[in-house]
Amino acid sequence: MARRNNNNDVDDTASLLQHASLASPSNLPPHLRPAASYPPPSIPRRSDNSPTPAGMARRRPKPNFSLKDINGNLGGGASAAGLGQGRPFASDDSRRGPLAHAPPGSLFSSFANVVDPTGRLNFKGKAVLHANGVNFANGVSYKLNMEDLERGEELGRGNYGTVTKVLHTPTGVTMALKEIRLELDTAKLNAIIMELDILHKTASSQHIVDFYGAFFVETCVYYCMEYMDGGSLDRLVNVSFGETVPALNPGSDDEKEIVWQGVPEDVLARIAGSMVKGLRFLKDELDVIHRDVKPSNVLINYRGQIKLCDFGVSGQLEKSIAKTNIGCQTYMAPERISGEHQNTIGTYTVSSDVWSLGLSVIEIAIGQYPYPPEAYSNILAQLKTIIQDDAPTLPSDRYSSEACQWVASCLVKASNGRATYAQLLQHQFIQRDEAKARAEGGDAVDMVGWVTAALKFKEAKAAHAQALATTAIPQRPPNQPALSEPVITRVGVD
Repeated sequence: MARRNNNNDVDDTASLLQHASLASPSNLPPHLRPAASYPPPSIPRRSDNSPTPAGMARRRPKPNFSLKDINGNLGGGASAAGLGQGRPFASDDSRRGPLAHAPPGSLFSSFANVVDPTGRLNFKGKAVLHANGVNFANGVSYKLNMEDLERGEELGRGNYGTVTKVLHTPTGVTMALKEIRLELDTAKLNAIIMELDILHKTASSQHIVDFYGAFFVETCVYYCMEYMDGGSLDRLVNVSFGETVPALNPGSDDEKEIVWQGVPEDVLARIAGSMVKGLRFLKDELDVIHRDVKPSNVLINYRGQIKLCDFGVSGQLEKSIAKTNIGCQTYMAPERISGEHQNTIGTYTVSSDVWSLGLSVIEIAIGQYPYPPEAYSNILAQLKTIIQDDAPTLPSDRYSSEACQWVASCLVKASNGRATYAQLLQHQFIQRDEAKARAEGGDAVDMVGWVTAALKFKEAKAAHAQALATTAIPQRPPNQPALSEPVITRVGVD
């Protein structure tokens, strides 16, 4: 069972006491109402009307009531003392899960409309999760449970949970299992249902990860998604251009070193175009803004496919406007950062995702976050850099003017001056890639070859780092004991 948040309890209690009065204790919940005696006792006074002796000299007056005067219907007795209505009746209570025995007024009972007492997670009007799958309100259902999954390696870990590689044994399909520990927190519950709602509606988009199903077991929500064997782009391309590492197990005719050639423009155009198409699908088909666009949320596989993931902080648009300011601050647009730091969270549109898109494309191209290192970790520096300084650009010595212009149209400080999704897709930078994808001889962009080479470099770099770490450990001579004997000097005394 999740712990109660003591700070929230204190705040709730203080608020209740502030709005309650001694004359109306019924305004308080049962556990805060005072014990009541009915009728109230009368205190005797001396005949001369002198004050009653205090301290030990004073006798405690007997209350002027008897047991027959206690009437549970009038709010007195055990109920008014916060002890409940007495001994409960035996009943067939089949409730399970964290709310099975939650007392009235507790933090758990506040979420009784979500966490079903029968052990199900019930998002009314959206979906119901249970141990054997999920049933969505639109009639779509997925049957999936933990017994059918064989766990593998951990793929990643973030604020909202852990992702593990699993094998679905009945079908032999490899999946990515996302595990989120349930917390009775409104924001986290909203994130769960938002992501599930988006994933099961995006089957028609080839630019968003496929969804295989979800289930709920006791305190954790699990959902299975498409396994993208190339991983996230932030881990694949976080290499400086021209970096060199020893080749891994080179043959006699192979090169002894591998040089990182970066991301070629045709590959960068394919990545950028796929990201825009995924974001446009969210807006046009689901009326949703992603709000967390960054390289770690862009996945790639060995076939060279690029897909968006992680929709936990996505938001529903109201007349193309979003209002809640959440997401990764490092990639936020200037208008969102300004609102957050001035404590005046304003409205914004999908143009804020366009800004994040531009930053992400530059980071993928150069292998590092585009702004100076201090802007990544220091909030004040970030505020100044993103809002006041010039926006970053693509290296003009490695990319064409069309590519540089495309990125620049994403990074306009004024949100109404940024390019729309339609304009970005019609730009020559993307249209040239579209023509290559439709070439007569097949796709002219070798995405498979580039992914293979990038993963090969990544593997060689990891092996080289491991080798350096091993050689850095001091090696003791073979005949030397692990712990040397202490040196003892004997001093003779005459």
